[in-house]
Amino acid sequence: MVYLSPSQLQKFQEDGFLVLEGFLSADECVTMQERISEIVAKMDVPLHCRTEFSTQEEEQLKAQGSTDYFLSSGDKIRFFFEKGNFLVPPEKSINKIGHGLGQESWPPDARGGAEYVHLQVTPHQDASFLYTEPLGRVLGMWIALEDATLENGCLWFIPGSHTSGVSRRMVRAPAGSAPGTSFLGSEPARENSLFVPTPVRRGALVLIHGEVVHKSEQNLSDHSRQAYTFHLMEASGTVWSPENWLQPTAELPFPPLYT
Repeated sequence: MVYLSPSQLQKFQEDGFLVLEGFLSADECVTMQERISEIVAKMDVPLHCRTEFSTQEEEQLKAQGSTDYFLSSGDKIRFFFEKGNFLVPPEKSINKIGHGLGQESWPPDARGGAEYVHLQVTPHQDASFLYTEPLGRVLGMWIALEDATLENGCLWFIPGSHTSGVSRRMVRAPAGSAPGTSFLGSEPARENSLFVPTPVRRGALVLIHGEVVHKSEQNLSDHSRQAYTFHLMEASGTVWSPENWLQPTAELPFPPLYT
């Protein structure tokens, strides 16, 4: 079993994120990309379900948060797209695939979403969208299947911002209400100068504290930036909040990391 060194653990605790280069080999990245290509090749998304993926509050409420396609994606493979009509093949317009990829037999066997990001991901905290009662720790696992550079949309972080608490939460609205989600609290304005770019090479793993503020810029290059992401949530002494947009099902419960 691989463990973080004391210096790596200290850096994660101080910054709220940590880069581990070489976590996956190039061959393992190719295997995952081939599996995703197979899933995309079978994609059949009705026009009315071509939902855009966004972390922007107003866009979430108007689009993904108001659709069953998004809210019921916890145990299914669903596709989320770039803005506008398809100007390129649909497989090139995918922004994110989620959220029940864990039901597929491909490494790593965990719930998450494979991202095909060209759209800017605005500053946010993962714990705003995934949380327990009382608030437990959330750890994001972000694996680069291709080089993530300044040009094609690498992650940016505000080091140390995980010590300030969660600024907002996205919650489910009562059944039958529209839109299907709302926000408690708001995302404060943050100076761009606070963000530090974190380019990584193919196969790198980025550990992300659930409360650290991060984003990615627009990918205006001709190089894609594919990544596989999933989250680990603290279960001991906590209850998965029924207000979360993402809910486990009897068919696909959250898999325990250990017993």
